[in-house]
Amino acid sequence: MPGNVAPEPDAVETPKQAPGEGVSKRVPLGWREWLALPDLDIALIKAKVDTGARTSCLHTFRTEPYTLDGQRRVKFWVHPEQHNLHQVVACDAEVIDERSVTDSGGHKELRLVIETRVLLGDQIWPIEMTLTNRDTMRFRMLLGRTAMAGRCTVLPEASYLAGNPALRTVE
Repeated sequence: MPGNVAPEPDAVETPKQAPGEGVSKRVPLGWREWLALPDLDIALIKAKVDTGARTSCLHTFRTEPYTLDGQRRVKFWVHPEQHNLHQVVACDAEVIDERSVTDSGGHKELRLVIETRVLLGDQIWPIEMTLTNRDTMRFRMLLGRTAMAGRCTVLPEASYLAGNPALRTVE
């Protein structure tokens, strides 16, 4: 029957992990979470958990790319707390890439990409993150699906399941 034709093999996306596999080790997340970015000295920042975004994104109100010993780096400044322009964290990181990103409004922007560790629940791991100004957005950070892949389970009806990272120690 024409209506029951199987899709071409190339059109079927193979899951990287079987459903339910490793679920007990995963960090449970709601649609918004508190997390920490210890390499950037950001002890607490509220992030929107966004499975629609491939890469994570951090709000920066100022960036200064530079080169040190042949290595691309960027200095950037963050207001980690929404609506608090007095709290400023100055950061410095290696630039690992530059990517064209299409935002939720369909606008394309060339963004610097860094790698940093994220602390969520009782786990810490490296993630890639783009830098952009998110002053008009409700969250200072988006946690994208690549950062969560194989490590998190998202429960969209919940919030703040991973706990407060400011109460945890980082090794």
